[in-house]
Parts: sequence; structure tokens; C-alpha cells
Amino acid sequence: MAGDSDLSEYRTIWSEKLALRAIYHDLYRRLQKACRPGRTLEVGGGSGNLKSYLGDVVSSDIQSAPWLDVVADAGCLPFTGGSFDNVVFVDVLHHLPNPRRFLAEAARVLKPGGRIVMIEPAITPISSLFYRLFHHEPVVMGIDPLSREALNDPADPWAANQAIPTLLMRDPQRLEAELPFFQLVHHEHLSLFTYPLSGGFKRWSLIPASWVPALLVVERSLMAGLGRFMAFRLLAILERRPEWETS
Repeated sequence: MAGDSDLSEYRTIWSEKLALRAIYHDLYRRLQKACRPGRTLEVGGGSGNLKSYLGDVVSSDIQSAPWLDVVADAGCLPFTGGSFDNVVFVDVLHHLPNPRRFLAEAARVLKPGGRIVMIEPAITPISSLFYRLFHHEPVVMGIDPLSREALNDPADPWAANQAIPTLLMRDPQRLEAELPFFQLVHHEHLSLFTYPLSGGFKRWSLIPASWVPALLVVERSLMAGLGRFMAFRLLAILERRPEWETS
């Protein structure tokens, strides 16, 4: 979800920043564990790091880059129905102009029983404060995440609302009623303090890479009590109902 120069910059930072790679190693392993065996479509492949964690994966993005396989709009995927066992993405849904349209399109290209596996921003009391004060992407809670109208500017791939995934997962009954081809089979909070301390895809970091594994263990031990108050990310799995035919 960025221009060519931005993708190259992210790829450079990824190659140079050990703390960032250690954090994403944990996130990508979670994605890998949640996927069904088989062929996977990555949407918003960006700097192309996930491919080394998944086997049979087609990496796509709205922008071109040498390490990506397909240039594609997430709302109009250039694949036949039932082509994939999984559709995965990290930090993509909150950028899309029409999440509802994308989810329907993802259902179309998934096989029956196939999965959407996503990692996205989580809006909690602590993360919301951090995002509003220190992050350039807005947090707008007063929207309908299942609106048929555009929620972000279709002409700007950087446009975003970090609240969209949290709002979508807040009402599972409505999600399944509006998108009956999916059932929400898993939803959990991730990332308390390690990621923000690392600086993410910025060049700075407040923690050395050697601290990351221990900090992630501490996070996991605290997540049950603190996740809903201060988690920075969520992981969700939507599974395509085997009995549902998409058009």
C-alpha cells in the first residue's frame, strides 16, 4: 500500500533492522499457523517479507515491485473463483476504500472452508492515545466499517482509518449477518509495548534486537489481563462457509 520508492525504503529498513525482523518473525509465524494447507494469496504484499514464511504464496499489491508477483486492486482481484486456500494480509484492511467489497471479493477467490487471516491495528484505550498523538494515520471511530460507500479516498493508497478493523470485529453477529459467506472463527489481541518501542519501520529503535524474544514472552503472559486495554494489534480469522456459494 505504498509507492515504489516507499516499498524499497521499507525493504531496506527490513534488511537492516534486526529488532523489526524479530517482531515480524513472531507475527508471521502466527499467520502461518492460522493458515489452511494449500495455496495462499497475500494482499498488500508491500516489501515482500511474508513469502519466506509461507509455502505456495502469490504476493500482490496495488503498486509494482520486482519481488511481488501480481499488481492488483484488492477490490477486483484478477483470479478465478476458488483459487486459494487462504487470503492473508498485514496492515492492509484499514487502508482499503471499501472493506466490505474487498471481503466479498476475498470470499469469491477462496475455496470453501478457506480462510482470511489478518493482522491489523487494534484500537484500545492506550493504543488509541498513542496512535492519535504519535502516528500519522487517523483513528475515526464514528463510521460504519461495513458501509457500501468509500471509507477512504480511492485515489490515495496511503489513505487510512486505523479504527476500521476494530470496529469490524466489535460486532461479530452483524459481521456474519452482513457477510453470510464468512464466520469469524478467531479474534485475539496482540502487541503491547514491544512494537512501539522498536519504532516499527522507522530507522530508530528504543530496544536492541536481543531483548525482543524476552519482551514477547512477557507480552504473552500479560495479554489476557491487559490486551483489551493496551494492545496495538489484533489477529482475526474469517472462514468461508463451505455451504455458501459466492457469485
